[in-house]
Amino acid sequence: MKKALITGIMGQDGAYLAKLLLDKGYKVSGLLARRSTPSNWRLKYLGIENEVELIEGDLTDLAFLIRAIKKSKPDEIYNLGAQSYVATSWEQPILTAQTTGVGVLNVLEAIRLTDTTIKFYQASTSEMFGLIQEPMQSEATPFHPRSPYGIAKLYGHWISVNYRESFNMFTCCGILFNHESPLRGIEFVTRKVTDAVARIKLGKQRELRLGNIDAQRDWGFAGDYVEAMWRMLQQSKPDDYVVATGQTTTVREMCRIAFDHVGLHAEDHVVIDEKLYRPAEVEILLGNPTKAKEKLGWSSKTSLEELVIMMVEADFMRVSKE
Repeated sequence: MKKALITGIMGQDGAYLAKLLLDKGYKVSGLLARRSTPSNWRLKYLGIENEVELIEGDLTDLAFLIRAIKKSKPDEIYNLGAQSYVATSWEQPILTAQTTGVGVLNVLEAIRLTDTTIKFYQASTSEMFGLIQEPMQSEATPFHPRSPYGIAKLYGHWISVNYRESFNMFTCCGILFNHESPLRGIEFVTRKVTDAVARIKLGKQRELRLGNIDAQRDWGFAGDYVEAMWRMLQQSKPDDYVVATGQTTTVREMCRIAFDHVGLHAEDHVVIDEKLYRPAEVEILLGNPTKAKEKLGWSSKTSLEELVIMMVEADFMRVSKE
C-alpha cells in the first residue's frame, strides 16, 4: 500500500486530493495546523474525515516535519499548505513569506534529512506570472509576481527546482491556474459570488460588493486539478507543469452565469467597491496546458458554467439550512 502525507489537507485541494488518493488505495496522512475552531468541514463534506490520519504540526517547524515524516513514512508528500489568500498577503507579508515560502524549504529539508527517495509535489501558482510577459503562460514564460503571496510562492517554486538539481530529489511543481469548487474558502471571489447569489435569492442579502470585475482568470474545477498533481508524481522523471483550462473569463461574466442560474440579473445586485481593489492588480491570466496534456495525459473536464452552477447549488443548499 502506498502512503502519502499531505500538508494543507484541511484546504480545498488537500481534501479533494485526500479523497482521490484514498480511492486509489493509499494510506493518507495529513498535517493539521492547530486552530481554535474545527477546520475539518471539507473532509466531512467528502465523507472521509475518519479515513485519514491527522498529525498536528506546522510548516514553520522543521523538527516537527521530520517527526511527521518518520511517523507517516510516506512514499509521496504533497505540499499544499500555505497562507493562500492573495489579499491577505499585503496585510501579513512576513507570515506569508514564512509559511508559503520558507515552509516549502522546511519540507524539502525534512525530506533530505530523512529519506530522499520520497517524491515531493509543490503547489506553485499562476500568481507567479503576475504582470504577464506572454499572452498565454506556459512553463517557459518568465515570472513577474505582483503580490507578497506570488513572491513567496516563487521562492517555494525555485527552491523545489533547486533541490531537484542539487540533491537529485524527485520534486515536481504544479503551476496551477485558478481552480474552484464548493469547498473553496468564502474569502475567494468565486465563493464570495456564489454564496452571495444564494443569499440574495433567499432574501438574506441585498447586494454583492466586488472590486475589479474586469479581471480575467483561467478557472477550472479543483476536483479535476488534483488528479494532475498525482499524475506528476507517477512519472519516471520529475518535472514542472502548467495546469489550466486554456480559457479565460472575466469576474463579470462569472457573476452573470451565477445570477442567471437563479433567475436574477447581476447588474441589479453587484456594487463596485474601490476599497476592494488590490494594490497591484493582475489583470489577466491564461494558462497553456499543452505539456500536461501531452506528458501527463491530463486535461480539464469541467466547464466554467458547470463549475459555477455546481457552486451556486451547493451554497444554496448550505444557506437554506442556516
